[in-house]
Amino acid sequence: MIQRNIHAGGGIGRAARRLTMAAALGATALAGLAGMASADDKVVKIGVLAALTGPNAADGQETVRGVQMAVEEANAAGGIAGYTFEVVEGDVKDHSAGAVTSAVERLLADEDVHFMLTGYASLTNFEIETMAEAEMPYMLAATSQQTRDIIAPDPDKYWCCWSLTPSFDAYETDVTPFVEALAKAGKIDLPNKTVAIVSSDNAYSKTISEGMKKKFTDSGWTITVDELVPFGEVSDWRPIISKIRQNPPDLVINTDYIPGNAATFLNQFLEDPTNSLVFLQYAPSVPEFVELTGEKSTGIVYNLLGGVIDSPKWPRGPELLKKFEDKYGTKSGAYGVGLYEMTNIYFDALQKVGDPTDHEAIGKAIGETDKKVAEGRLKFDPKTHLAIQGDDYIPITFFQIQSGNRVLISPTQFATGDFQLPPWMTKK
Repeated sequence: MIQRNIHAGGGIGRAARRLTMAAALGATALAGLAGMASADDKVVKIGVLAALTGPNAADGQETVRGVQMAVEEANAAGGIAGYTFEVVEGDVKDHSAGAVTSAVERLLADEDVHFMLTGYASLTNFEIETMAEAEMPYMLAATSQQTRDIIAPDPDKYWCCWSLTPSFDAYETDVTPFVEALAKAGKIDLPNKTVAIVSSDNAYSKTISEGMKKKFTDSGWTITVDELVPFGEVSDWRPIISKIRQNPPDLVINTDYIPGNAATFLNQFLEDPTNSLVFLQYAPSVPEFVELTGEKSTGIVYNLLGGVIDSPKWPRGPELLKKFEDKYGTKSGAYGVGLYEMTNIYFDALQKVGDPTDHEAIGKAIGETDKKVAEGRLKFDPKTHLAIQGDDYIPITFFQIQSGNRVLISPTQFATGDFQLPPWMTKK
């Protein structure tokens, strides 16, 4: 029996794409059946886009493991709505357009793939357009401004696509009041209200740093260093750090998110540190960062939007972090547990809809999610398809690394410890 449904308002476009792929493969005899699934086929493939090779392979491995953990649990429990699951991977390598396109098209060509997800794939998220054209339910957790810019003009067109992470606006605006609050509480000195900002030339890092610069300037700060490095591996930060030392700022920020780059920056900064608080974007959340820096990472501050709330005041966070570490023998950063939760959101939608081939119903069911996940209360903004941000939904969380451990220091309702003055800093 032929089971694939062609839905009004776009199903024909998806069927045509399937036919084109079949023809390109020379499967002319099967062209009339392209896009069709057998009723007897009870295994659903879940496509994962991840950097399995390249500088972000640690994130990629964690991403796949999160999905795999959820799939193994579901299969062991007998499946969902009569279906069991298999994970298939698409390597986005260096996140370039070509690499992402190749991975996406390879997974879309598999007729048994009925859901796709990623931590981050292209950084500009252009693949959302491809998912909409292909009518493929898709979840991601990255570069939220780009997601919003694509979806907000026509949300109904993108019923397929939803983001675990909320608006990244708080990444741009909330570091300034956080640091000023530390000073007001007497935990650090801000004698000059000066900041050095270093960034990488990619959509994620650059967007955040540009927003930060505006916020700091509007708040009366002086930017002493403003540097942008080419995206990719950076082995020598010393020329930039030398500029920072010429006029020691109160705060040093680097928004390059690659763990290896951030670790090299910190190690070289600490060769002759200035009396500055150091904030690094995202990278310290990845276990690899602490492995590369060891005790030198103590004192580093970072934040997360859509990160796991690792606090007994939000039990699901520690529960899933422990489950991941027990299974794989390593700690989860943002994406292991995050992708586990995203996979289970798909399972919730499938349980509700019952038919994995009814992609539009699945996509809309995902959009109706309202549940407590490891990152907070997840509910989507129907205008942007981003998770709603706020202390009562998905909060922005600030962490400090202390003796190799990530300590949640803000917001106070979830805090597991207090800020400690970094060992290279002194206070009057």
